[in-house]
Amino acid sequence: MNDSTMATVRLGEGGPEVGVQGLGCMGMSFAYGPSDANESRATLERALELGVTLYDTADAYGAGDNERFLSSFFKAHRDGVVIATKFALSIPPDDPTRRVIRNDPPYIREAVEASLRRLDVDVIDLYYMHRRDVNVPIEETVGVMSELVREGKVKHLGLSEVTAGELRAAHAVHPIAAVQSEWSLFSRDIEAKVVPAARELGVALVPYSPLGRGFLTGSFVNAEQDLTADDFRRQQPRFTGDNATANAALLEPIRSVAEAHSATLGQIALAWVQQQTAVHDLAIVPIPGTRKPSRVEENTAATKIVLSEEELKLLDPIASRVSGNRYADMTFTSAGRE
Repeated sequence: MNDSTMATVRLGEGGPEVGVQGLGCMGMSFAYGPSDANESRATLERALELGVTLYDTADAYGAGDNERFLSSFFKAHRDGVVIATKFALSIPPDDPTRRVIRNDPPYIREAVEASLRRLDVDVIDLYYMHRRDVNVPIEETVGVMSELVREGKVKHLGLSEVTAGELRAAHAVHPIAAVQSEWSLFSRDIEAKVVPAARELGVALVPYSPLGRGFLTGSFVNAEQDLTADDFRRQQPRFTGDNATANAALLEPIRSVAEAHSATLGQIALAWVQQQTAVHDLAIVPIPGTRKPSRVEENTAATKIVLSEEELKLLDPIASRVSGNRYADMTFTSAGRE
C-alpha cells in the first residue's frame, strides 16, 4: 500500500527521481545510542508508504552494520527505492573508534565491492565520496568513481562536504547528481558558495542533519546531561556547556512559528529546509534521520507546510547567532576549506 502524495524531484540532470524528503538511516545502527531493529524496520516500511524513496547510508556507519541491516529492506523493495551509500571513512583495524579519510583509487574499488556485498545488490544507485582527502586530486577520485559507473556498479555519483571549487572540478570529470552537506536553521555556511555552484551546475542538494541532530526538535537541551554515554552528540561543541544553553534559547522563534501552524518544532525546521528549493531555485532533498514510524510521519508531513515571508524573516537570523562549531574539527567540512 502507498498512501503518499509526496512530490518528487530529480537529483541532478539525468539523475534518479525521488521523493522531496529522504531518510537518513545512520542512527538505526550507529551514533545515537541503543536502537530497536524491529522498530527501525517498521520505520523504513512506513517511510516508503509515505513516499520516501531515497535511503541514505554509508560503509562507515557501524563499520558496515548499517548497510547489512538495510539489505533485507532494499531486497524486498528494490524497484521502489533509491539506495545511497558512501565511501571514504576508513576504519583502521587496530582502532575501530578512528576514521581515516581515503579517496585513493585502490581504496575506492575495495570499498564499492564491500558495500555491494553488504547491501546484497548488483548496483548502487547513488555513490558518494563521504569526505574529501585533500592529498588526492579530486579529478583522480571522481575519475575512478566514473569508471564504476561505466562498469555498471554505480548509477550516479555524489559528493559530501565539498567546496564550490571541488564541486566544479569534480563535475568537469563526470556529472555529479547530488552534494550532501549539513544544512539547517543552525547551519547555513554552504549558502555562500556551495549552493550557488550547485545551482549553476544543475546539482541537487541533499541536506543532512536538517533537524540539527535533533536539537531543533527540542528533544534534548544539553547532550552531556540528556543523552546516553555512547551518543556522539556529546562530542559536538554546539550541544554541551554554555553553547547548549545559548543555543536552546534560539529555538523560541521556531516555537512561535510552530504554534501558528499547529506544528512541531521539527516540522518547522524541516519546512524551512524544504522551502529553500524556492528560495535558491535548486532541487533539495533533506534526509532527516529517525528510528520511529511516528517520527517519519511527522517529518514527511512537513513537506506540506508553507512558511510565509514574515515567518522566513523571523527565522533568518538564527544561524548567525549559534554558539559553537558543528564539529570539533571542521577541517574535513566544506566550510573548513572554503
